[in-house]
Amino acid sequence: MALRTDVVGDETEALVHSLTWKDAVLYALGVGATRDELDFLYEGRGPKVLPTYAVIPAFAAMDELFEKTGGDLLGVVHGAQKITLHRPFQAGESLFTTGKVEGIYDMKRMGQAIFTTETKDGSGALVCETEWMILFRLDGGFGGERPPPSYRNKKPDRDPDFEVTEKTSEEQALLYRLSGDLNPLHADPAIGEKAGFGLPILHGLCTYGYVGRAVLNEVCGGDPAKLKELRGQFRKPVWPGETLITRGWREGDEVILRVTTKERPEEDCFTNACALVTD
Repeated sequence: MALRTDVVGDETEALVHSLTWKDAVLYALGVGATRDELDFLYEGRGPKVLPTYAVIPAFAAMDELFEKTGGDLLGVVHGAQKITLHRPFQAGESLFTTGKVEGIYDMKRMGQAIFTTETKDGSGALVCETEWMILFRLDGGFGGERPPPSYRNKKPDRDPDFEVTEKTSEEQALLYRLSGDLNPLHADPAIGEKAGFGLPILHGLCTYGYVGRAVLNEVCGGDPAKLKELRGQFRKPVWPGETLITRGWREGDEVILRVTTKERPEEDCFTNACALVTD
């Protein structure tokens, strides 16, 4: 089914997500947390919840939005992601997320959709917001509007203030998908081959979680309340087992970010990226 432009503006109902401590820990392990980050891995210390968990309550709403927009799911890849945090998550709380189709655009060679979500707690207070830019590689040329300009930034002309190198496991995508993103592109070799990647690729949001941890540990002192926003574009695929290198440049409250892999050091896999932090 082709992309449907008539659903722009459609919203979902509020969908509930119960954030158990096991959910928080499983997610943290899925994005590479180690025993040195025990506050995020042990219920005896809460556990704390990684800020990038913001994408997880949105999955149910995203499923409904994909059903609304149509398009060939075999060609779907994640183009960009943004989260805005209003307070830290708390293990044990219930969260209520609504999603919206913000726009459907024609890039000629492919289609683009912008989805947004808002997640609130039981009192109705806003906890986080997300924005998802999704590329439909097999659905361009339908005569729709061109997309608006995307966010871009330039990394400073100096050495980074921090550099974090972390090797993913060959099972990383299989672990990460247990937090809710069950796209077979990240598990089934036959789908990876059919989609043109050769093998299953790592979820962009798994890389995103690694980046969030790097900022949290290197800039925020491990305090989730200090990370207010994280955004960036997924430029190149990452395969499970590759080594991620996250570099950051502090510019006041902004941290400019770039991610490459050890295996392909000249290619940014996550770019035009930045975090907003508070001291």
